[in-house]
Amino acid sequence: MSRHCLISLVVLVFVIVPAVLSEPQDVYERALADILRLKHTADCIIDFTVNGKGQNQTYTRLAEFVDKFGSRLAGSQNLENAIDYMINILTKEGLDNVHGEAVTIPHWVRGKEFAELLQPRKHPLAILGLGYSVGTSPHGITAEVLVVRSFDELKLRASEAKGKIVVYNEDFVDYGTTVAYRSRGASEGAKVGAVATLIRSVTPFSLYTPHTGMQDYEAGVPKIPTACITIEDAQMLWRMSQRGERIVIKLFMGAKNLPPVQSRNTVAEIKGSKYPEQVVLVSGHLDSWDVGQGAMDDGGGAFISWQALSIIRQLGLRPKRTLRAVLWTAEEFGLIGGQSYWQKHKADIANYDLVMESDIGTFRPRGIAFTGNRNATKIMKVLLKTLLAKIGATQLTSPAEVSDIPWWIENGVPGGSLLNDNKDYFFYHHSNADMMTVENAHVLDLCSAVWAVVAFSVADMEDMLPR
Repeated sequence: MSRHCLISLVVLVFVIVPAVLSEPQDVYERALADILRLKHTADCIIDFTVNGKGQNQTYTRLAEFVDKFGSRLAGSQNLENAIDYMINILTKEGLDNVHGEAVTIPHWVRGKEFAELLQPRKHPLAILGLGYSVGTSPHGITAEVLVVRSFDELKLRASEAKGKIVVYNEDFVDYGTTVAYRSRGASEGAKVGAVATLIRSVTPFSLYTPHTGMQDYEAGVPKIPTACITIEDAQMLWRMSQRGERIVIKLFMGAKNLPPVQSRNTVAEIKGSKYPEQVVLVSGHLDSWDVGQGAMDDGGGAFISWQALSIIRQLGLRPKRTLRAVLWTAEEFGLIGGQSYWQKHKADIANYDLVMESDIGTFRPRGIAFTGNRNATKIMKVLLKTLLAKIGATQLTSPAEVSDIPWWIENGVPGGSLLNDNKDYFFYHHSNADMMTVENAHVLDLCSAVWAVVAFSVADMEDMLPR
């Protein structure tokens, strides 16, 4: 250990210890000692991943995967082929307990689809049907259009909606707010007699790119076809409507909801040396929408989770607890893989130390978003500041932003997600723009290093995180 590192550790002891004296001494003293002990190992993980033999490994592996399989829609044979590929490659790498866990999932197919503006002029409209949408009749739907800016406006103009295609030209506020139009747009339109709905894509930016996603039909409300259109077309249709022009669109969608099929969550481990029954879980989802390559959503998250285990294996390390990677299936159709895993494993919840998920981009990492009690949060803050300062990923925010693991967190297990500079995430999300070009090799290395350091360090501490 260098003199500089030794001085840094001494400073950390004097800075950190007073901050935790008010809490139970034994837990924090052991946690602090473990974190300081792990500093050299964390540096080795970072050096190997960012500058050593592991450099560019995540990017190379992800690029080969998405180039080989492209998009991986839940229910498709292509997704199952991709899962077979992953199980084979994880086994060849020598990871422990590699297997698929069966999950029954929905099977929606897009089919052929198109839309065309017929009046006041002819213009093809780029569309992407929404998950679970029904199709049109074989002849399609040709109808006048009602353009609205909000659900409130639709209610005010309900008498105008019957027999029409409702177009929503809602403003983008943020994803969590605006996605309601994608989720509920069809049912809200059907309630006032619309024959179909077209929703302005849920994104702050567009280069004439429609964005797909899942929508939810409300029970007891007629199911009508629904799709997203581009920002550009939604705004154009709004301008036409404001000029009082008669708008007519022809819509055809061959979407079908087929009987459920079998899929699998993909699981691999490094078995713990001292507490093998206890688990630190890292995860991302393998399925994607049937557009682009699913490189960002969520190939990057799935592959840094594989890479976290791969780095540990390549370095010959084995933590005290079991490191488990789970690559979820059918996340895009309602967190189906995550729910299935919870139901199958929740009886063992006492042995889950930390659950982590990366599904909000793998851009430059700033740290971890975390949900846990006060004691666990303080330990994690120390861990990040001590072990990830070398790559500037020391921030801890709250809460964790997760999709497939919320049940674990709601029931007391500490949870984390990758905190990264993802301000452009929704530019590409669920669109044909979600390609490997979005990813950066060096940044993926940094993300992998963060994921591996946090997972290994928590798994190698003597005590589980407080809950």
